Amino acid sequence: MRRASAAALVAVMLAAPAFAQQQEPFEPEGYRTDNYRAPVPATLAHARVLTTAEAEAIWRAKSGAFVDVLPRPPKPKNLPEGTVWRDMPRKNIPGSIWLPDTGYGNLPAAMDDYLQRGLARASRGDKAALLVIYCLADCWMSWNAAKRAQAYGYSNIAWYPEGTDGWEHAKLPTEDAQPELRPEQ
Repeated sequence: MRRASAAALVAVMLAAPAFAQQQEPFEPEGYRTDNYRAPVPATLAHARVLTTAEAEAIWRAKSGAFVDVLPRPPKPKNLPEGTVWRDMPRKNIPGSIWLPDTGYGNLPAAMDDYLQRGLARASRGDKAALLVIYCLADCWMSWNAAKRAQAYGYSNIAWYPEGTDGWEHAKLPTEDAQPELRPEQ
């Protein structure tokens, strides 16, 4: 009986790493369109995935443009007249361009154009320029936006999946951010 129990225990232990690997999020073929705050894959095909130390090195060397895609909470539509609305403050990596709401899986044409114009500004029109795209940890928005930048023809994309959560955890500086203006603003 002990041999059978030991054999079963060994079988479970050997299967555990395979099971754990199956639980890891994999890259979808398209864009993630729901549950954006969930564990992200460890990879993004054809992009460099950065650690905080690597992102910091690029930032300190000023060798890449940083693009924040964290969504901006919308102003509630049913606020009583005269209510003062203050946007939630956003702190991002200093020097970043903030293009909120551009990491959704499905982008309306106006938002797609906003992202394309923002990336062109960040890269100064050079599709080979290094773009570091981020949001928060476990946020598919940055993964989607980095993948979309590749689809636009940008060839030097770095995805920083830890985003400002990893940046702040490392006690690196942040600054108050304001989003790039949209045409309707």
